[in-house]
Amino acid sequence: MLRKISLVLVGILIVACYAVPYLLLQSVETWHGSFLFWTLAGVFTIVLNVIATLGFNGDAK
Repeated sequence: MLRKISLVLVGILIVACYAVPYLLLQSVETWHGSFLFWTLAGVFTIVLNVIATLGFNGDAK
């Protein structure tokens, strides 16, 4: 169940990576807002991928 939730959140984050900089941060003249958002989104994506793959093991046949 936790794996499905984390993968859904990754999907939402992918959509947000396009929507937030181009829609919500459109009026920001500098690149700092988008860079900060994409940096935090990248860290959050790594955390979600770790959560999604916690149950994997090498014994699967």
